[in-house]
Amino acid sequence: MTDWQITAKTIYCEAVDDEVTLIVYRDKPARCTGCKKYSGISAATASLIREKSKRLKRPVRCEGENCLRLSSYCEQILNENSGTDR
Repeated sequence: MTDWQITAKTIYCEAVDDEVTLIVYRDKPARCTGCKKYSGISAATASLIREKSKRLKRPVRCEGENCLRLSSYCEQILNENSGTDR
């Protein structure tokens, strides 16, 4: 059995047009740094989202906990881990 506690991977997220870090914990739910950044209600965040949406001509919106990128990476890591436990 492996002794990992946390793993992370930085990817480009098309949903928010930015690089985000996907973090998978061994004993906690996985999370994405972009979710916190792009789900905030601060004036700076709202301004950033408006600017990106206008420039890209499409809505810039974080998919939150339902993000396919996060769930795929989490599944990949957990499958790799279970494969080494055999």
